[in-house]
Amino acid sequence: METNLRTLGPNETKVVLSFREQGREVVRAAEIIDLLGSEQTGRKVIRNLIRKGWLSRLVGGRYMLLPPEHGPENIGENNMLALASAVIEPSYVGWWSAAAFHGFTTQKPMAVTVAVLRQARARLIEGSEVRFVTIAEQKFFGFKSYNVYGRNVMISTPEKTVIDCIDRPELAGGPAELARIIYSAMSEIDAVALADAGLTMKSTSLLQRLGFLTDIVGKPLPEETRQRIRQAIPKSTRSTLGRPKRKEGDLGYVAAWGLFVNARSEDLLAEVPRLRSGKEA
Repeated sequence: METNLRTLGPNETKVVLSFREQGREVVRAAEIIDLLGSEQTGRKVIRNLIRKGWLSRLVGGRYMLLPPEHGPENIGENNMLALASAVIEPSYVGWWSAAAFHGFTTQKPMAVTVAVLRQARARLIEGSEVRFVTIAEQKFFGFKSYNVYGRNVMISTPEKTVIDCIDRPELAGGPAELARIIYSAMSEIDAVALADAGLTMKSTSLLQRLGFLTDIVGKPLPEETRQRIRQAIPKSTRSTLGRPKRKEGDLGYVAAWGLFVNARSEDLLAEVPRLRSGKEA
């Protein structure tokens, strides 16, 4: 009779317990081979552990350990945030994926987006797409470890999540979804920390979008923070939000922030709760 229960042979037990005792969540093939003292034995054990549900393949000789606490049945690892963030070090889950984790959107992104410092191609892991986005080192900050279903996962902080989404709206579901994320986030995050993160990115266009978007969703920055942002924007600088070219009905130039908005107000606010009789819907 076939069984879906996870079993272990002697060498497999040695591998699982050794790395579990070290508190390891990710292991490399070379480490398993070193532990067992034989490449042939090590490779065989790795194949067996994958087949039996004790290891989940990440990338090129890198595996996530599914310890005894994972349960007796071979059901694989379904914690996609943990799998995605474990592929490359250093890295962090960001943009739309982080916004969903922090509860700033009810949408579930089709792919997990991960910030990295070196280029890496997208991968399918356990049937789900993981997209790696290379960013400059000066933007690689503002993340920490969160416990996600018992796994330690590097995810951008709430404030940095919003800033990353403003920096790359296409990675946050587009302008309308970005507006919804900002609307939801502004009641939960620290405006000073948000401004600090924005200023650290050293992007004028980001600061212009930040000021405009917080205004249009009805969650303006506190006056002191607002002035900090304004002072960091050169008066002659202009940037764009939305489609490449302006169309009839678009908001156009917003003088307060030196921003050309190539989108209609109703489109930007399509996912944002509207005001009805002076109360939020």
